[in-house]
Amino acid sequence: MHDTTALLVELGAVILGLGLVGRFAGRIGLSPIPLYLLAGLAFGHGGLIPLKASEEFTMVGAEIGVILLLLLLGLEYSASELVTSLKTQYPSGAVDFVLNATPGAVAALILGWGPVGAVALAGVTWISSSGVIAKVMTDLGRLGNRETPVILGVLVMEDLAMAVYLPLLTAMLAGVSLAGGSLALVIALGAVGLVLYLALRHGRLISRAVSSDNPEMLLLVVLGLTVLVAGIAQQLQVSAAVGAFLVGIALSGEVAEGARKLLTPLRDLFAAVFFVFFGLSTNPADIPPVLLPAALLAIITTFTKIATGYYAARRAGIGSRGRWRAGGTLVARGEFSIVIAGLAVATEPRIGPIATAYVLILVIVGPLTARWTQPIAAKLEARRGGGDDGKGTGAGTGAGGAEKEPVAKSAPERRLPSHDDLTPEPAGETRE
Repeated sequence: MHDTTALLVELGAVILGLGLVGRFAGRIGLSPIPLYLLAGLAFGHGGLIPLKASEEFTMVGAEIGVILLLLLLGLEYSASELVTSLKTQYPSGAVDFVLNATPGAVAALILGWGPVGAVALAGVTWISSSGVIAKVMTDLGRLGNRETPVILGVLVMEDLAMAVYLPLLTAMLAGVSLAGGSLALVIALGAVGLVLYLALRHGRLISRAVSSDNPEMLLLVVLGLTVLVAGIAQQLQVSAAVGAFLVGIALSGEVAEGARKLLTPLRDLFAAVFFVFFGLSTNPADIPPVLLPAALLAIITTFTKIATGYYAARRAGIGSRGRWRAGGTLVARGEFSIVIAGLAVATEPRIGPIATAYVLILVIVGPLTARWTQPIAAKLEARRGGGDDGKGTGAGTGAGGAEKEPVAKSAPERRLPSHDDLTPEPAGETRE
């Protein structure tokens, strides 16, 4: 079969399969992400029917998927809202690092991987998946919820922290001198500072330059600018996701609204491709030998991430329900963890399989904890006879399920319709 013909057949089958899987997930009330991953695992290397002709296209599509997920998330918030969130959430970032990097570092030392392996596995367990979490919040209709800016603040701090972490890890893996590692760090921090400055100081000018009454022109300019900035950020050892997110917050007003409407279908398509590609790149035969240690590490860091989100939301004045939702939403690991493991695998080959198994577990568990952590916690509190420790903050919910509390400093000024009724309520419990 001709290469182009094979590509079209495989790609068409993949997209059609994604549509059917997504419809099935919707019927049973489940996020489609775990099913996308399992589908990719079944048809990847070592799977039932490996897909070869479309592999390169899927890899590029996966990168675009992550970029679009973060761009659309950035379009929901302004630069000033981001700065407010970061100012109020930096203690949460420190707690996030201590609670979630420590288990990975300790596990690596127990396994005898040494300091470099410890630093690498600490990064794998520390960083949540911005791509998976953005998709989960969209699927559950929570972009307008009170806890969403808190989740966003933690994710952005993690992404920005990668500008420090990745150059240091790369230097350690290469055995580079202290001076060489410091230079890479300075370049990365300078790039982040420049992008932040442009987003904060010249966001209106950027929006005015991008603005167009022609939807086609607006789509091309916004998409082109986003991919360009993401590529430059990646080249400078800064996350492409951070670059895409900052482009999103740099755009405001009618431009942001128009771009959101035009790009949402593209985001949904390429986000699905991203999750399938992650499964395609995993060999099922590598999973069983490391499943037990990966599962133990996943269990520990599930609870530490939930604790992180709960703490961050509590600091922001969010009620009990929003705290548990924030914690459950942050559990998923994904793209960053795989990138970190890929960098370290040449020095410590054993990190590859355990990181893959770990991420595969949490990328499936993450959407489930996002949906069920708050209802389970509410049931346990009801059995103990405990109330909402968020009382006194004026907790409440509107028709869409988003909590109506006194406006916290990290809350966005622009509200979106929330459909949090997708999160089941315990039987007999009234909304707060």
